[in-house]
Formats: sequence, C-alpha cells, structure tokens
Amino acid sequence: MFVAGYWWRVHPGKEEQFRAAWRQGTKLIQEKYGSLGSRLHRDKDGRFIGIAEWPDEETWQKAFDAKMAYDDPETRQAFVESVADTADEPLLLMHVTDDLLDR
Repeated sequence: MFVAGYWWRVHPGKEEQFRAAWRQGTKLIQEKYGSLGSRLHRDKDGRFIGIAEWPDEETWQKAFDAKMAYDDPETRQAFVESVADTADEPLLLMHVTDDLLDR
C-alpha cells in the first residue's frame, strides 16, 4: 500500500463547502483513478490534511501525472472556491510497512 498526504488552508466560513467537495472529489478519484479512499484531518493551526491510500505507488503516480482533477464541474468549483492555499507537491509520500488500524 502507498500513502499520499496533502494539505489545504480554507477561506473562513467555507469549511463545510470544502469538506463536502473533498468527500465528493475523493469518491470521484476512487472511481476514476483507483485510490483506496482517504481520511480528512484538521491540524491545530486549522489546516486540513488529507491522507489518501493507494494500492501501490504506480497507481498513485499515474493519477498524479494525470493531474487527478475532480471531473465533476460543480464539485471542482466548490473545492477551488473554498481553498485559500495549498502546496504544489504532496506533503507526504510513503510506503506502508505495517498497518494495525482497525477497519
């Protein structure tokens, strides 16, 4: 398994819009690019952190190279309008060695 992490700062008052767009976008990425899903977190500074799981690095790399945009225009617009800042590159890229999460 492979994990990629991303971060976003969201415009004040747009948190729920962002979360809804993130949820829908994550479903779209699962369907189109083969991700295993993601978790959304919020750090103490207010940034949202998404940790996405992939079956392997190759599947993630193909999606990343394709710019893995949300193909639904409404979802994409809601996401873009809510984001104030983000990085150009992933925050984390890691291979999972041991997984003890209860699922």
